[in-house]
Amino acid sequence: MTLVIGVDIGGTKTSAGLVDSAGALLAVRTVPTPADRGRKAVIGAAAGLVRALADVPGGAGEKVAAVGVGSAGVVDPESGVVVSATGAIAGWAGTDLRGELSREVGLPVAVDNDVHAHARGERWRGAAAGRTDVLVMVVGTGVGASLVLGGRVRHGAHAVAGHAGHLPAPGGGDRPCPCGARGHVEAVASGPALLAEYRRRTGSGAAHLAEVAHLAAEGDPTAAAVLAEGAAVLGSAIGGLLNVVDPEIVVVGGGVAGCGEVWWNALREAVRAEVLPALRDLPVVPSALGAGAALLGAARMALEEEA
Repeated sequence: MTLVIGVDIGGTKTSAGLVDSAGALLAVRTVPTPADRGRKAVIGAAAGLVRALADVPGGAGEKVAAVGVGSAGVVDPESGVVVSATGAIAGWAGTDLRGELSREVGLPVAVDNDVHAHARGERWRGAAAGRTDVLVMVVGTGVGASLVLGGRVRHGAHAVAGHAGHLPAPGGGDRPCPCGARGHVEAVASGPALLAEYRRRTGSGAAHLAEVAHLAAEGDPTAAAVLAEGAAVLGSAIGGLLNVVDPEIVVVGGGVAGCGEVWWNALREAVRAEVLPALRDLPVVPSALGAGAALLGAARMALEEEA
C-alpha cells in the first residue's frame, strides 16, 4: 500500500498527515506557521513535519512516495508557484512551493490552494464522496470556494477560480476586505468580520467568535443577529453561484461553520431564497472531515502524482 504525506499550510498553523492509499489518516503533526519570518521559514517548518512523519511506521516497511500540499494563497498547480497571497504569510507571493519543498525533502511534491485541497478530501472520503459536481465553501479567517465539475477541480485561466469571498456582498457597504477592496463577502461573512461586527455593536471585548456563537445559542439577540446577517450574505452569494454552476451538493466547512443552528438556518434560508426553483432542494451540508479534509485532499494529490 502506498504511503504519502498531505500538508496544509495556513497563516497560523501548518499541519501534515501520513495517509495510505485507502485514505486512512495514520498520523498527524502540527506546528505554528512562522508566518512573520517569511518563505524559507514556512517551507522549513513544512519540511520538518514531512521528515518527522516519514519516520513514522506505516506498516510493512513502506516508505513515503510523495507529498501533496494545500496552501493559502492563489496557487498555480501546474507551475507549483504561489501566484499571489495576502500578507498573512510574509513574502509568500512568488514562492516556488513545489520546487523549494521538493528540494528540502527529496520527494515529488504536488501543490494547490488549500480550499481546493479541502474539496478533494471531501470528495474522496467526506460529505461529497461519489459526487461529480460539487461546490465546497470554507469559511474561517477568509472565505474561499472550490468548484468541482465533471470530477475535476476547476482552477480557471489564472488559477484564481474559487475566490468567492471576493464577490460583492449585498449590504457590504464600505467594510474593508483583506484583498484591498471594500464590501466583499469576506469583509462581512468571515470569522474576523463577524467578531468585529459584534464588538462594534456591543462594545464587547470578546476575544473569539466561539464566544459570540455561545451567546447566540443562549438567546443573545445581538449575537444571533450578527451571525444571521453574516450567514445571509454568504448564503446569497452561494445561491448566486449555484444558479451559474448547478452542482449536486454544497459542502460548507471552516471554523465559522461551527457557529451553530442560528448561523446554519440563516445560511440555508438565504441560499433557498436566491436559487432557481429546480435547485431549492439541493443539499447544503457541513464538512464531514473538518480540519482533516485539506490533509486528505493534499494526500490525494500526492497519490495522483505517483499514479
